[in-house]
Parts: sequence; structure tokens; C-alpha cells
Amino acid sequence: TYQDWKKHSPLEIKLVELIRAYQVHGHKFAKIDPLGLMERPMPIELDPARYDLSDKLDKKVHLKSEMFSGFLGADKEMTVREIIDSLSKSYCDSIGIEFMHIQNRIECNWIRSRFETGKEFEYPKEERLSIYERLLWATKFEQFLHTKFSSTKRFGLDGCEVLVPGMKGLIDRAAELGIESIVMGMAHRGRLNVLTNVVKKPLSTLLHEFFEGTKAEYGTGDVKYHLGTSFDRPTKTGKNIHLSLVANPSHLEAVNPVVEGKVRAKQFYHHSDKDPANFSFDNVKHTKEVLPLLIHGDAAFAGQGVVAETLTLSGLPKFHTGGTVHIITNNQIGFTTNPEDARYGMYATEVAKIKSAPIFHVNGDDVEAVVKAFEYAVEYRQTFQKDVVIDILCYRKMGHNENDQPEFTQPLVYNVIKNHPSTLEIFKQELMEEGTLTEENSSELDNKVDIIFEAAFKEARNVAFAKGQWLDSKWKNFKSPEQLARIKDTGVTMETLQKIGKALYEVPDGFKIHKTLQLVLNKKRKMLDPSHKDGVDWGTAEALAFGSLLLEGNHVRLTGQDVERGTFSHRHAIYFNQNNGEQYVPLNNIKEKNATFTVSNSFLSEFAVLGFEVGFSLESPNALVLWEAQFGDFANGAQVIYDQFLSSGEDKWLRQCGLVCLLPHGMEGMGPEHSSCRFERFLQMSDSDPDEIPEMDINKRTQIQETNWQVVNCTTPANYFHLLRRQIHREFRKPLIVASPKSLLRDPLCRSDITQFDDEGDVRFQRVISDPAESSLTDVKRLVFCTGKVYYDMFRAREQNGNNNVALVRVEQLAPFPFDKVQEEIQKHPNAQIVWAQEEPKNMGAWTFVYFHFKSVLRANKHTKEITYIGRKPSASPATGSDRIHKAEQQKLMEDVFNLN
Repeated sequence: TYQDWKKHSPLEIKLVELIRAYQVHGHKFAKIDPLGLMERPMPIELDPARYDLSDKLDKKVHLKSEMFSGFLGADKEMTVREIIDSLSKSYCDSIGIEFMHIQNRIECNWIRSRFETGKEFEYPKEERLSIYERLLWATKFEQFLHTKFSSTKRFGLDGCEVLVPGMKGLIDRAAELGIESIVMGMAHRGRLNVLTNVVKKPLSTLLHEFFEGTKAEYGTGDVKYHLGTSFDRPTKTGKNIHLSLVANPSHLEAVNPVVEGKVRAKQFYHHSDKDPANFSFDNVKHTKEVLPLLIHGDAAFAGQGVVAETLTLSGLPKFHTGGTVHIITNNQIGFTTNPEDARYGMYATEVAKIKSAPIFHVNGDDVEAVVKAFEYAVEYRQTFQKDVVIDILCYRKMGHNENDQPEFTQPLVYNVIKNHPSTLEIFKQELMEEGTLTEENSSELDNKVDIIFEAAFKEARNVAFAKGQWLDSKWKNFKSPEQLARIKDTGVTMETLQKIGKALYEVPDGFKIHKTLQLVLNKKRKMLDPSHKDGVDWGTAEALAFGSLLLEGNHVRLTGQDVERGTFSHRHAIYFNQNNGEQYVPLNNIKEKNATFTVSNSFLSEFAVLGFEVGFSLESPNALVLWEAQFGDFANGAQVIYDQFLSSGEDKWLRQCGLVCLLPHGMEGMGPEHSSCRFERFLQMSDSDPDEIPEMDINKRTQIQETNWQVVNCTTPANYFHLLRRQIHREFRKPLIVASPKSLLRDPLCRSDITQFDDEGDVRFQRVISDPAESSLTDVKRLVFCTGKVYYDMFRAREQNGNNNVALVRVEQLAPFPFDKVQEEIQKHPNAQIVWAQEEPKNMGAWTFVYFHFKSVLRANKHTKEITYIGRKPSASPATGSDRIHKAEQQKLMEDVFNLN
């Protein structure tokens, strides 16, 4: 306190200022650059003369404070010189630490207590030899690959081999601290070394990939430096720790939110499976046992926006994971771009300060300092459940890849690198000078590693690919595209529907609900009464699907912007007490419920949140995981996740994913950015072959199993209900893209009778819906296929003009294409003109996708007619901004559909 400090002399007060200056600025003068190329003059804040201490260096002082640890709380007598020397060793040696931006004194004291010791840290002899051996394995791994495959890209770890002993030290310490599982994400640089030396992927298997390329049980596979693996690694404590490295694309940092989502799922299932009644993420024990660990490049950490998104996301209540350890392999270059052109600020780590994370900048040539920084990092995470960053200042020996010529753009830097000893050579020399390591010991270790590498090299050509490697225990009974999966009905009993409905429209006594919402609940009561014929609306159908899955023991998780209420106020997954703000989640209050319903608004991000949910869905197939865009138009903010993970992830990495994406879509006069989810892009990325009609027999069909994802545009609440249940009630998982409605949410025509949800009869999702007025149609001249909301516009137009010779058929599932059902509809009206009608512009929507699929159906049916298009003209913009023009365009569309001339 101020009164405490008044007791100190002016000399002591000045010294306190200097100590604080070292805590704030010491990292700027730390010896963290292994190449010695960084200009790091001593900050003026560290000059004793600034504090009038130059002539008082030998004076003794006694500092004592109960508020602070380190030198300020040392409670012992020291000279000014001793304190300054100790401060220099603490903050200006091989580790420079930034922590004074943290606004928590307890956290800052924790760091001070570990750095302000006045002693030089040194590992015991046995530990130093262990670190040396770990560094040896990492170094010789790169040398071995360079010798055997000198012209092959491998994105080696040369120049940052210290990463491996650092990670192994962290893993050993993590096991001691109670961590049972670590989920890792990293880019391609050093990945093969980490896979082999840390995650223990068999060396012979990895070398086989150099000979034969990566093999896949099915699909395309991927380059070896994108692949992941998992392993139960033994540690020095005798405990095993499960390590998993998530597969990722070349899109740097895109894997970050995926890792966080997978960790959140592991934490959730680990404890909720054991004790669902008492599970809560507020209990830190439930986050301490699984650690997310992300390895970044310096240029990517500073440059990729998803880094900041993920840092923010992982701290939010329904997304937090108890802190992430971030490791930056700082090559001090980005491909050919120098640091001054790649970031603003002294370090690549500035963005981490938004999370108040401590940042350890460490010299990559000081292997012991690196290991110690890694150990401190995991200790901090376990203590405070917060993010922490390790910035390893190193270099890239070979250039961006092994065939690159870095001297083209960085001749001076690479001249230094060429003559710079390796970290192994530096550490070896140090150990030999002090007698810890002998030449004989060194040779024995070298020979041991060489023999193991050569044996693996010989074995590599004969390695057999093991099927089913992609499965872990939770996915054990799920089937690959090569195995026929059963088709299951998705209806539920009327008793179940009523049980869920009661939870939806009844609230606890004394709970003051909003008067308008009470009217909504009253309507739900009527909808769910079989004696009434109001029909079930969209939001209620969704709640029935969720509730039925919860009763069956399946977790349901829904996130996105404003999903709790719903962008269009249709969902109301949480009720709010109007008197005190108390929240009530009806789906978590169904009697005899066997699983948890998680619903949460997200922050204003698409990329990170969608990536997070991809990761969550990868962990277990026994959950319905959904992400909803505020409007479908905004979904393209997450395009990298669609392209690299959802549409192609199974093909590349053999990882099935059942994530559902709800993307509000429909031309309703709301302008270019509130009309289209860009349906055409998802269809274009579908691997459905338009020229080949697959086996469509219900007992033999594997069409959905063999496709990459499903793209649907439902038009009835009942079909949406069965679609969601189908996602869980089958023996495989596929991503599901849903062009979800907006105006149909309240359209009185868009209702389904309660009997369409029950289990009476053959009740399943309908891929194609025939014209409900089929029996009253006469002499059908035109057969109109369509998808989505435009059906209701055409239905109303037909009712108004009394046209009975135009049939309207809805294609609910566009990909994979329902060849059989479309053919059935065509055969009903063999003489009719076949038309595709859509409200989207001609170059958008489904037209360019369905056209070639229809051609195959017509050809197989020996139909001589072509399918023709009715709809808006091609456009660069999805929709007009003028309501008047929109209505005129929509009116013309209706006229064209029913004008048979």
C-alpha cells in the first residue's frame, strides 16, 4: 500500500522503479536471437543512471512487500549491484518474458517467483543427457531424411530441432500435473519430425510414404506433412498421456479452432459420460485433464485473422477449453518475406496480448532454456486455466522447402546461417566441456540412432496399409463407404412427441415469461394436440427432433450468431424470466432426458466458430452438432473451413464428420447480402457424378456413403425433423448443408400434421416430394421441378390462376442427386415438358448442378426432351436491392412458369 512504501528510503523507491522497468522492458534486451542479427540496444529504462543509482551500486538495501513476489518480496539484504545483476539474469538472458500487460497480480507474482530467484537455473546431469538425446533424435531425423530423400519436399525442422525436446519436456510435466490427453495442431514445418519423435508414428510407416506416397483406405489421401495420428505415449512419471495431432491443410492456422473444438468435446464427454448430473465447465477439473496445444509459424501467427478469432473464442463460456499452450517456431521469416514486412510491432506475438497471455521469447540455441519455458508454460496453464505463448526464436536452415533457394531474397541472413553451428553442436560442446558427455558416449548414441533409422528404412518398402486406422473407440461400429450401412426409419412415438411438447409449452411456477412468447407457447400446445389441425411449424419441428435425440441419449449442440432466440425469432431455445433475467432451457427439462442440450450464441465470427464445431463433431458420432449462420450470405466468412475440412476432409484424411450447417436462404426482397447462402458453391463442391447413375436399390444403395456431403433445401417441417434425425440414425456420418428458410418459418402453408412425425408406417426423410395436388391435376403439360421456398410461391400462383396442367415437384435433397425419385416423377407424366424453375439468378442456385444430372435421367429413360430453365437472368449480384424490382422479377417468374407457350 502507499503507507507501506512511505516507510522505504528514496534509494529503495528508485530501486523499485528499476525492478519494475526490468519486468516491463527486460525482454527487449534479452539474448533471444540465435543468429545475433536483431538490433537490440539496451532500453534507456534499464540504465541505472536514469534512477540515480550509478554511484550507489554497492549500497545495501532490504526490500520487503507482502503484495509482490520476487525481488520486491525477497525480505533479505542485497546490494544494488547484486539486484541489478540478478535482474539481468532473470529478464535479459535466453528467455525474455512479457507479462506486465496481465492485469492480475497473482498471475504476475507467479511469474516473478519463478524468474526473480537470483540463481541461474540448471538441470541435473541425468536430465541434461536426456535433453541431449532428445535433441539428437530430432537433429539426426532431419539429416537422415535429407540424405535419403534430398530432392523431396518435407518442410523440415532444421534450425528449430529444439522444438522436439521442448515438447517432450512439456508432455512429461503435463502428465505430472494431471493432464491425460493433449490435442495438437500445427502447420507443415517440422510436422514429420513431431509425428515421429513426439507422437510416435512408426518411422517405417512414415518412410513408406516417401517411397509410395500416402495411401488411403478410400478417397484421395493427402501429402504426408498434412496427416495426423494419435498415440498413448509413456512419460517419465510412468503415466501414459494420449497425444493426437489433428490433420490439417496448407491453409495456415485454419486448424486452430478445430483443435479447440475437439478439446472442448473431449472435456465434455470425458466427464459428462461419467457423471452427467454434476457436469459443469465451471468446474476447472473438467478442463484440466485435456490440453490444446497449437504450434504456429511467426508470419502466420501475426498475419492470419483466425488466430485472433480463436484466441477470443476459446475464452467464451460455451467455447472455453481451460487455456491453450501456443508454440511459435519463429524462423524470423515468412517464406521470402522479412519480419518488418510481415507484422507491425517488435514481435510476432502482439495479438496474444488480447488474451492477457504471458509470452516467453526464448533463444532456440539454448535448449535448456527452451525446455524450461515449455515446462513453465504448462504449469501456468494448469494453475490459471489460461493461454500462454512460447516464442522460439530460431531460423530456417533450408529455405521454405528443401528445394528452395533462400539466397535469392535473403543472401546476408543465409550467409550467417550457413556458417552457424547447429543447436546440437552447441549443446554437445557445452556438455563435453563440463564433462557431462564424452566422445565415447556421443558416438554410442549416434550409432544407436543410425542403426534404428537404417532398420526402419529397410522395413519401409514392405509396410502394409492397415484398414480401419481412422477409427477410434467412439467410432468403432461406424462404416466406411466400402461397407453397406442400414437405412433406418426416423419417426418417433406419439407419446414421445407429447412428452417433448409438454416441456416446450410448460414453464416452472413463478416463471414470468414474455407475453408475446406466451402466445407462441399457447400455439405450440395446439400444434401438438392431434385433435387440432393447425399443423406443426418449423421451429417446433426442430425442437421435437432435438428432444427426441436427447431422450435417446444423444448430445445436441447448436451454436452460431443469435441462435438462442433465432435470427428470425422462431426458435426460443431459452426462455428468460422477465422479472429477474433467469434462464430456462425447456429441452433440458424433458422428463427422462438422457443427454444434454447445449445452445449458445457465438461471438461475431464465422471462420473460427464453424471450425470449432467441426472439431467438436469429429470427437464423437453420438451427437448432433449444428452451426447456424445469421444469414446464409455470411457463411462465406468461413469458406476455408468448408473447402478444406467439411467438403474434402474425409476424402483426404478418412475422418468422418456429421456437422450440420443451417444457412438461411431465400429471395424475399432483402437485398444482395440477405438472400443467398450461395447454394451453387456447395453443389459445385459436391462429388456427385452427373454422368453416372449409381445403384439406387434401397437394399444396396451406398450413394450417400460414397458422397462427400449432403446438400438439401427442405420445404416442410416434418421433412426437416426426419432430416435431422437421419443424421444420427445411421451407421456413418456426413456433413449436412441445409438451405434453411426465412419467410417459411411463419408461412401458414409451411406446416406439417403431427402424424407425419410419428413412427406409424415407413417414416423417413423424403428426398423428393411429389405434387400434393397430383390427383386433381388433368392432362399435365408441364412438369416443374424446383427446390425451396419458390415452391410455395408457385403453389399460390397456381391456386390463383386455376391452372391444373402444371405439376410442381420439390427436390429436397440435391446432392447426392436423387436419380431414382426424379425418374419416378418423370415417368408419371411422360408427355410433359420438363422444367427447372428457381428464384436465384441463372448462374447461381441449383440450375447448373441439376442440369447435367437431369440429362442422365432423361437419357436413361430414353426421353428425347431436354430440361429447360425458368428463372432470373444471370447476375453478378445474388439479388436486387429494390423491393419493387424484386416483386416485379418474382411476378415474371410466376408468369413464365404457367405460360405454356
